[in-house]
Amino acid sequence: MLRNYLKIALRQLARNRVYSFINIGGLAAGMAVAMLIGLWVYDELSFNTYHDNYARIAQVRSREFGEHGVGINSSLQYPLMTELKTNYKEYFKHIVAASWDVDYVLSAGESKISRSGVFMDPDAPEMLTLRMVYGTRGGLRDPHSVMLSKSTALALFGDVDPVNRALKISNKLDVNVTGVYEDLPQNTQFSQMRFLAPFALWESDNPWIRERAMTDWQNHFMKIYVELRPDADFEQVSADVKNAEMKNLAGFPAEAKNKPEIFLLPMRDWHLHNFKRGLPDEGPLQMVWLISIIGAFVLLLACINFMNLSTARSEKRAKEVGIRKSIGSLKGQLVNQFFSESFVVVILAFLLALGVVTLALPWFNELAAKQMSVPWANVGFWAASLGFIAFTGTLAGGYPALYLSSFQPVKVLKGTFRVGRFASVPRKVLVVVQFTVSVTLVIGTIIVFRQIQFAKNRPAGYTREGLLMVEMKSGDFYGKHDLLKNELRSTGAVTDIAESMGKVTEVWSGNGGFEWRGKSPAADESFGTLMVSSEYGRTVGWQFVQGRDFSETLASDSSGIVINEAAAKYMGLKNPVGEPVSWKFQDRPVMHYRILGVIKDVVMESPYEPITPTIFMIKAHGGPNWMHIRINPNMSVSEALPRIESVFKKVIPLAPFEYQFADDDYALKFAAEERVGKLAYFFAVLAILISCLGLFGLSSFIAEQRTREIGVRKVLGASVFNVWKLLSNEFIMLVTIAFGLATPVAYYLLSHWLEKYTYRIEPSLWIFAVTGLGAMFITLCTISFQSIRAALINPVVSLRAE
Repeated sequence: MLRNYLKIALRQLARNRVYSFINIGGLAAGMAVAMLIGLWVYDELSFNTYHDNYARIAQVRSREFGEHGVGINSSLQYPLMTELKTNYKEYFKHIVAASWDVDYVLSAGESKISRSGVFMDPDAPEMLTLRMVYGTRGGLRDPHSVMLSKSTALALFGDVDPVNRALKISNKLDVNVTGVYEDLPQNTQFSQMRFLAPFALWESDNPWIRERAMTDWQNHFMKIYVELRPDADFEQVSADVKNAEMKNLAGFPAEAKNKPEIFLLPMRDWHLHNFKRGLPDEGPLQMVWLISIIGAFVLLLACINFMNLSTARSEKRAKEVGIRKSIGSLKGQLVNQFFSESFVVVILAFLLALGVVTLALPWFNELAAKQMSVPWANVGFWAASLGFIAFTGTLAGGYPALYLSSFQPVKVLKGTFRVGRFASVPRKVLVVVQFTVSVTLVIGTIIVFRQIQFAKNRPAGYTREGLLMVEMKSGDFYGKHDLLKNELRSTGAVTDIAESMGKVTEVWSGNGGFEWRGKSPAADESFGTLMVSSEYGRTVGWQFVQGRDFSETLASDSSGIVINEAAAKYMGLKNPVGEPVSWKFQDRPVMHYRILGVIKDVVMESPYEPITPTIFMIKAHGGPNWMHIRINPNMSVSEALPRIESVFKKVIPLAPFEYQFADDDYALKFAAEERVGKLAYFFAVLAILISCLGLFGLSSFIAEQRTREIGVRKVLGASVFNVWKLLSNEFIMLVTIAFGLATPVAYYLLSHWLEKYTYRIEPSLWIFAVTGLGAMFITLCTISFQSIRAALINPVVSLRAE
């Protein structure tokens, strides 16, 4: 029986090649999208599961209750770690201190590379269950050791075992390689960790930690990770360690005023349930839901095509059903037959979709910033694929099978069978659903791209083009500012060079302790602070509203500051130039400053959010870590870069010359939204194509069904335009209804999405109008081919059998 069903199914496909192509092609497109999205969703949901102890690892965070709301701090104090290890150790298997991940210069002999690394306590490799290639997880017990990722070891030593080989970090820290671990996959929080060194080594290189930070509850500079014991519960432990900081702040009133509470953020929540500006950030999780829903809708559109074409061709199969029933076929047998036909189409579509996914995955990975692959050897993948085929086959073939098997043989064989005036209603409803989804996606795509463009066009407050940023990754950079400046200017490739503690594209640090005339006692005076050299403003291209820039020739400017418009507004100063400002920085004496000038707001953080009030001052605390170089606008970048590189190799030969362009770094601020926009565009195009594919099949069938009617109308004087209008009216009405339904849905969903941005567009009426007209135009183009083709048929040919 099964072989018989298969034969009939294959014969039906061969006999109706056009409809078979539309069904298999449409379903394959929908299934390919669903599979790509399924891989993406799985990658998102499996974030960090690479670590065996994933379910018990957490990061220690601090929740602070300031005047302007709740703040979440992941940068913690050294004495907090001591407190956890001393009074709460019974809850934890591991308590690990960690530095922030930063790029460092690694050198071994003549090999010099720059890699991102972290300094962590010796328990870190065991806690993170690193997969060792050489050495053991205990490699960080020696304070002068380092563990390398496989790719880093390969770059430095080649394809050999590098254990016990000597290495320098930042050209000053001598270490021995004690282990090599597999590179962590992209869907882990530590994916960029290319080397791991002992936290004790970082302490020895930063004497200020042991001198004052080990007992200073005001100095937030490190991260703390923990692994709970198997019998411990996250919520219970969080409740017990809640006051671990607050109970030690008797001598630190400034820290105590925000009533900090300690809590544990489980590793399972780092990616999809993190925090943004003190509030739970549901954006990543909402993105997973959004993309999943879009994938489901695209698959539904493909299934709708199958259902529509199958039921539309019901009259073609009516006699077959009647004869089968008259010779004894049961309804269940007919249902099985039609289901088998559906499953043959679905299996063929699935095989085609697998090929499409394999070919499209590299492109999709680049689009989605992923490193996914089809898990061919995974039994779970094939089990999920079988379930996927069963679900799609049932969804696509269920209604046609029940509909076709319900025909009454008496009416069919007497020739009195008619599908009825309401038989096309379900098809019309499904077409409306298709175009409602498609139009909504198109509107969403336009609004996402307009929001991105709106933020890109926001005045940045400085000149990004031609601005080069070089990170000072080792001590070799220091003390050579003037020499570099003179050498670079002499090449003619550079007009200015400046140093700062942080990039121009980020607010690297924030501080409180500022006082000014007229300040409200209740004000939360935390400002972004950036230490810069006197040439900084000229180099990056500050735009002054009031006052002046720092001067290289005025020694008094070392006690001057420049503020942005947001800071002037926050301070409530109408004429800020010349106003005194004092700053109490940790345990140092109060420092007194005077405002030299006010600059236009510089977009340093998210271009979608308000500007952080920021104070710029001449570098005095700590060393700078970035150089900013202004390329001569009269020289091409391709000509300037080799000249700049030659100077760096001459002046700083022990460090690789690596740079970023400010405009490229600024563009990364739009990466997440642009990814959403590109994905939405991709899905919208596919949705329209699948919908039009179904519309083409449906219109061609209706034109075929009404061939005789068209012939009669032409004999009675109907023109080609009249016939085209007759066949097009129904579809135009359906698309109009779909547009009417899509407009409020799209407006609601996109208004809600835009609310998360402070700096945003408002959905414009023209976007909806253009989308509606575009949908109408595409519909007319799709159905006009079949309509005009039918209208041009000679009535003699269509009526000669009458």
